[in-house]
Amino acid sequence: MICRQCVVSGQVQGVFFRASTQAEAERLGVKGWVRNEPDGTVRLLVCGEPVAVDQLSVWLHTGPRYAQVTCVSCADQPFEAWADFRVV
Repeated sequence: MICRQCVVSGQVQGVFFRASTQAEAERLGVKGWVRNEPDGTVRLLVCGEPVAVDQLSVWLHTGPRYAQVTCVSCADQPFEAWADFRVV
């Protein structure tokens, strides 16, 4: 099990990015959180099986239909156990 924190830049607020990320995380069976940041980015922590975490990390480069992702920056983090994936 691994955790990865990512910051997604571009037109990622006001386009259902957090809700879509939560739905994709639930589909993949990963846990953690996603939130909007004051600078217009979206930050998330995703924890789970390495293959599933990798799949969500790849999905972030596209995101939901109306998002325009310009940059995704991720870094591995120490593992944390989460009960679910939530918007915070």
